[in-house]
Amino acid sequence: MKAIFAIGIAFSAYQIITAAYAPLSSLVMRSLHVGFLILLAFALFPTFKRGGNRHAWIGWALGIAGFVLGFYQWVFEEALIQRSGDLTREDMIVGVAVLALVFEAARRVMGPALPLICAAFLVYALFGHHLPGVLAHRGYGFDQVINQLSFGTEGIYGIPTYVSSTYIYLFILFGTFLEQAGMIKLFTDFSMGTVGHTRGGPAKVAVVASGLMGTVNGSGVANVVTTGQFTIPLMKRFGYRPEFAGGVEATASMGGQIMPPVMGAVAFIMAETIGVPYVEIVKAAIIPAILYFATAFWMVHLEAGRLGLHGLPKEECPDAWAAVRGGWYLILPLAVLVYLLFSGYTPLFSGTVGLALTVILIFGAACAARIGPFGLRVIFWIALGMLSSAFFKYGISAVFAVIGLLVAINLFARSGREALKLAVNGLAEGAKHALSVGVACALVGVIIGVLTLTGAATTFAGYIIRLGEHNLFLSLVLTMLTCLVLGMGIPTIPNYIITSSIAAPALLELGVPLIVSHMFVFYFGIMADLTPPVALAAYAAAPIARASGLKIGVQAMRVAVAGFVVPFMAVYAPALMLQAGDVVDVAYLVIKALLSIGLWGAASIGYLWTPLTWPERLLAAAGAFFLVVALPITDEIGFGLCALTLLLHGWRSRKARPPRAA
Repeated sequence: MKAIFAIGIAFSAYQIITAAYAPLSSLVMRSLHVGFLILLAFALFPTFKRGGNRHAWIGWALGIAGFVLGFYQWVFEEALIQRSGDLTREDMIVGVAVLALVFEAARRVMGPALPLICAAFLVYALFGHHLPGVLAHRGYGFDQVINQLSFGTEGIYGIPTYVSSTYIYLFILFGTFLEQAGMIKLFTDFSMGTVGHTRGGPAKVAVVASGLMGTVNGSGVANVVTTGQFTIPLMKRFGYRPEFAGGVEATASMGGQIMPPVMGAVAFIMAETIGVPYVEIVKAAIIPAILYFATAFWMVHLEAGRLGLHGLPKEECPDAWAAVRGGWYLILPLAVLVYLLFSGYTPLFSGTVGLALTVILIFGAACAARIGPFGLRVIFWIALGMLSSAFFKYGISAVFAVIGLLVAINLFARSGREALKLAVNGLAEGAKHALSVGVACALVGVIIGVLTLTGAATTFAGYIIRLGEHNLFLSLVLTMLTCLVLGMGIPTIPNYIITSSIAAPALLELGVPLIVSHMFVFYFGIMADLTPPVALAAYAAAPIARASGLKIGVQAMRVAVAGFVVPFMAVYAPALMLQAGDVVDVAYLVIKALLSIGLWGAASIGYLWTPLTWPERLLAAAGAFFLVVALPITDEIGFGLCALTLLLHGWRSRKARPPRAA
């Protein structure tokens, strides 16, 4: 529909302008962001599923009303500041209406689970003083609750909405533009060329391609439905079971949220919440992300060996380096983004420059055929010079000047019109991709606002601290179960926000380093999307694999074992997330983690060099467990069981191997 397309373009244009120039106050920027989200949600999703488009006018009316109410914070900004906490009748009406529209927008976009959880917190804020014992709070009036949730920066306009309206939207747009420019094809061709011909090649292609895509868009379910359309049928065609193929794709795709440099939206929220530079989050995630994808790679390698599966014929695989030579320019924005992030620039500035450079390259590539190599080189050097000035003198405006220059060239180059169409489509698609994230960030502000108002988070954290005084492991397990249970109904972002507000402070009190405590709940929020019975990534893969979402979730848990193991290891040995120790400590922990993952993979799949016997599988599982538990003598036992497993299995495999012909 043209109207929805136009809304998406306007939404993305608004976000780019506010990111580049910051012409509005932070609260007004958040309010208009939520207004756009409400409008887009009500326009895209029907009022009643059975009614089709017959009741579309209701959605449009409510969406436009929500968008208009987004301007209330702007028009009456000064008056709202002066009477902060003393709401007028008009303020109450607007506050209640916006809150109700955010709830309904979330229900339409994400289903009833998250709105019901947030509604329970809202009911607690209003009536919690009637509860018995320590669960009760002192009581708050209706106006106090509305003031907390609908005005100021503690409710729906809190930190999650701020991050959604700045970093998250910009990076989603960045990933969308790269996808529109052909990044999926580049990554797929590169993966096929490098690992497609090896044992179990199709599954390894899924791991590599989804991991690479995760560096760009940081979205798990989106990766499943994009790269999965190609990789899952390919894995099935070469002999993998449908549920295993779906599990591999779901696991690899969810890993995108922990794969630097972009990672998932949660990483930006985490950086803002705990007040550390984003690059510190990236550093903490590097080794766990490598271990995560190494595990998935190892598991598909073993499964291929067990089933006797081979790779694609070498001649059917594309040339990986030819693909890189043909699409090398698409890697430049990602490289610039990494450089800027690690050079100390803010994610907002880095994302804006990366996005602008992507647009430049799209237009440059489209115009190349028209203006020839010499003209292209001229544009490249002009763009480079103006882009470099953005860092030192002229600001972001220089980047947009370059875009203007290339748009002018587009008027003379017919091929450039295709690039312009591509860029416009990228703006509209980026808004759609950001919708679910933005709505979740706005609604979950209700939970943060209630916890801040009532102090309930402190009460829950106290229970965990008292438990952890006697047994840290039990506290970690309780926190893990909380993340997994919450994640059965809500996405990773609200899951992280809730558990980081409640459980992460308790882990910090128990001596767990700040970043490690938050990464712990982050990881298990991701694992919740792979854990049955409600595994969002698994169910996204189900229609492509044509298998049960429950069976896919079980296989995904097997493949993603590192996601369950690494957080526990990092708590007991923070050097795994580069939060302590030196190079030797880090190397030791990485080797130990790789051995543990390797043993668990062999025990789970039942294959190493040849099929494992049950005693060998039990030995391998025990060795993997002891290598994870960081207690005195457990490492020695783990290494000993590892050596024993390898010796026994190697000796038996050698005996079972047929003798070579003379």
